[in-house]
Amino acid sequence: MSNKPADNRTGRLIFHCDVNSAFLSWTATYRLHHLGETLDLRTVPAIVGGDRASRHGIVLAASIPAKRAGVKTAMPVAEALRVCPELTVVPPDYHMYVDCSNALLSILREVSPLVEQYSIDEAFCDMSSIPAAKQDPEGFANALRTRIREELGFTVNIGVSVNKLLAKMASDFRKPDLVHTLWPEEIPTKMWPLPVRDLFFIGRATERHLLSMGIHTIGEIAKTPETVLRGALKQHGSTVYRFANGIDNEPVIDTPPPNKGYGNSTTISHDVTDAVEAKQVLLHLCDTVGTRLRRDGVRAGVVTVSVRTYDLRWYSHQTVLSTPTNLTTELHSHACRLFDACWDHTPIRSLGVHTARVSGDTASRQLSFLDTTNYEKLDRMDRVVDAIRQRFGKRSVMRASLLPRPSADAAPQTPEADEDTPAEPSST
Repeated sequence: MSNKPADNRTGRLIFHCDVNSAFLSWTATYRLHHLGETLDLRTVPAIVGGDRASRHGIVLAASIPAKRAGVKTAMPVAEALRVCPELTVVPPDYHMYVDCSNALLSILREVSPLVEQYSIDEAFCDMSSIPAAKQDPEGFANALRTRIREELGFTVNIGVSVNKLLAKMASDFRKPDLVHTLWPEEIPTKMWPLPVRDLFFIGRATERHLLSMGIHTIGEIAKTPETVLRGALKQHGSTVYRFANGIDNEPVIDTPPPNKGYGNSTTISHDVTDAVEAKQVLLHLCDTVGTRLRRDGVRAGVVTVSVRTYDLRWYSHQTVLSTPTNLTTELHSHACRLFDACWDHTPIRSLGVHTARVSGDTASRQLSFLDTTNYEKLDRMDRVVDAIRQRFGKRSVMRASLLPRPSADAAPQTPEADEDTPAEPSST
C-alpha cells in the first residue's frame, strides 16, 4: 500500500469510480443473472456494437480477450470482425445501461454525501467528511469495490486522491477490479512517465501538437513553462499545464437524479471541428432549455455542457451560477465558457446542455455595479418570443445567427430531442 500524504486526514479525499468496460460488463451481467445464460461475455472475445444506420456502427465496448486480439473501442464493427473473426457481437441496450448506472449511483450515495455523475459509467465521490475513509482510504475503497462486485455483479476501478483530476487519472491505471492511489507525492513516479495522450482532456489534435513540440510525456508537459504551452495551445495550454502538475480545484458537485433538471442534447449530422459552429449548436440547445424553464416558471442554478467526440469519448463541464437564470442569452454565455474550458479540439459528434438546482422564478438577482446587462429587457424579449412560438410554431421566430448560410455546406441542425433527461449515455 502507498503511503498517505501527510495532510490527507485534514485535506480533501476524492474517489473516482469507473465501471470496467461498462456496456459489455453490464450486458454480460444481465445475461448471466436475468436471462440465465452460462457464458460470461467478459471471458471471450466479445463486443457491444452499434447500429450502422444511426452512425454508431462501431465498437462501443470490448472484452479483455477482444482487446488482446487487437479490437479497439471506436473501431468499425466490420474491421473488428476482420481482426477477430470469432468475435461475439451484441447490440447496445441503453435502457438497461441506465438501470445499471442508477444501481451503481445508489450504492455510491449510501457511502458519500456528495456524488457527481461524470458519465453513465463514472462518478466522483467526495469522501472528505467520512472518518473511516479518511483513516484508511485504500481499505475503504477496496471494501466499496468489493461490495459493488458482489451486489451488482460487475467490476469497477476506483481512483483515490486529493482532487478529481488525480482520482480520475488513478482509476485509469491497470484494470480491471482494482483500487489505485495517486497522491501528490506520487505524481513524479506514477503520472509523469505516462505518454501525453494519457493526460485528462488531451485529445488527438492536442497530442499531435505536443509531439510536434518535442513533448512526449506528461512530465515533460509539467516542466514546460505555462507561457510556452499557452502560446501554442491558447487557453487550453494553461489547463494542460495545471493538469500535468496535478492542480485541480474543481469541487465535487452533487448531481440530482434525472428529471429534476432540464436539458437537451443532439447528435450532429457531421463531426464539428469549428468552435463557432459548436456554439451555434449550443445556442439551439440553450434556446430550447430556456423556453422550458420559463414555461414552468423556474430558474436553474447549475449549467452543464456535455461533449461526445467522434471516437465516442464523453465528458462534461459544469458551473454553479451566482444567480439562477432562465434567460436564453445568459444560459448560452455560461455554456460557451464551459465549452471553451473543456473542449480539446477533437471533432465533436454530439453536444448537450443540462441544468440542475432548479428553483422558483421569484428568486431575486444579485446585481453588480460592473454588470450593465439589462436583464429585464432580455426577460421580456424571451417571453415575447415564447408567446409567438406557442401560437405560430417553434420555427416562427429564429435567431439571425442560426439561419442557414448560403456558403455553408450544412447549417447547424435544430435539436429535436426535447427531454428532461441527461445526454444520451455513452461509454468508452
